[in-house]
Amino acid sequence: MDTASHLLFGVSLAGLACLETVVTQQPALSHAILAGTLIGSHAPDLDAFARLRGYASYVRIHRGVTHSIPALLIWPLLISLPLAAVFGIWENFFHLFLWTFLAVLCHVGLDALNVYGVQCLRPFTKKWVHLDTLCLYDPFLFTLHAAGVILWFALWGGVAGSHIGEMFALIFAASLLYVCFQKSQRNKLIKHVYSELKIPTGVCHLVPSLSWFYWQFVFESDTSFYLGELRHGQVIVLEQYSKKDYNKQQSHPIVKASMGTDGVRAFLQFAQHIYVSWKEKNGGYEVQWRDMRFWHKRKLSFGVDVHLDREMNVVSDRIGMDKKAWDPPFV
Repeated sequence: MDTASHLLFGVSLAGLACLETVVTQQPALSHAILAGTLIGSHAPDLDAFARLRGYASYVRIHRGVTHSIPALLIWPLLISLPLAAVFGIWENFFHLFLWTFLAVLCHVGLDALNVYGVQCLRPFTKKWVHLDTLCLYDPFLFTLHAAGVILWFALWGGVAGSHIGEMFALIFAASLLYVCFQKSQRNKLIKHVYSELKIPTGVCHLVPSLSWFYWQFVFESDTSFYLGELRHGQVIVLEQYSKKDYNKQQSHPIVKASMGTDGVRAFLQFAQHIYVSWKEKNGGYEVQWRDMRFWHKRKLSFGVDVHLDREMNVVSDRIGMDKKAWDPPFV
């Protein structure tokens, strides 16, 4: 999810920790847990510093090893040890570690619900886990948890107390029910797409939006890619791309010449539904690699553009999202 939502969930977890009597009775511990859940809720995204080395490095590293199974234990340990020393709560170190661990786990879990996904099963597999259930920013979850945090600080001044824990227990229960509902809706809508397209075999990915009643989809059959929308349950196909064209393009010498670039290698490591095309441009060639999941207004938003000269030498390459930050898809 977005950074603000992750941090908000971190504060909510600190409120949930008030269910423990030991937390409500020791201000130092409650403050340490608040610091731990805040830092832990954001820590996996410190891999964003990879962007300093270029967007290709960012795509290769982001939501990878920092979101892996070992990281679930390493991050809480790195965060809890200095916090326990600063707040002097070594006797309650386990409580601090536990709530910081839950913050990191919550972060990875929320990222897995997004379309972009996460490599949370490393080191056993580098497979991307994406449950395509929540938008990067979910208005309902954000409003729900923001209301809880505002009530906590407005009515109780941010002081730990048993009623705080009970309130956040209800908020997290509602959040879980909401996610289950969204997942159920997604599964029903996928079946609806299969039924409407009348294509028995293929892979369908839905892309959620800020609205409960609007989803985008990409359907990959044996012969074509279908891009479309679901509006109030109505399936609308907007674009169709032939995979026969893609297979021809993939084996073309110009396309093969682009595959050695760092951007294309990073892209192929991440992309799910790949489409490539090329055209003559500026006295040379431009090769466009695209992941069909990410599109908006009939435009494929995410991919790599590689520019070659007439001798098929790489002149430049660019990887990234070709859209405004406020335009969908939000991943």
